[in-house]
Amino acid sequence: MTTQPTDSLDTLLDYLASDEAFRERMLGDPVGALGSIGITLDPAQVPAVRSLPSKESIAADRDAIKQKLGGTVGMLPFFLSGKL
Repeated sequence: MTTQPTDSLDTLLDYLASDEAFRERMLGDPVGALGSIGITLDPAQVPAVRSLPSKESIAADRDAIKQKLGGTVGMLPFFLSGKL
């Protein structure tokens, strides 16, 4: 079964908004972290400097995030600033 992009985005946002261990793994090993939830990311696309918005920002802005970045699921965490 193939995961649909919206399913992947929902899963990713759930983890980013609630799971501190996943967030730490996203910062240290984003390819592995995303792979653990079925999202493939080319290591060459990972920025050298990474940061994530707060869990609270992700939870509060979830719908706006989905609308704005739905086509870039794998790179979503690195595009977020916490301000949409």
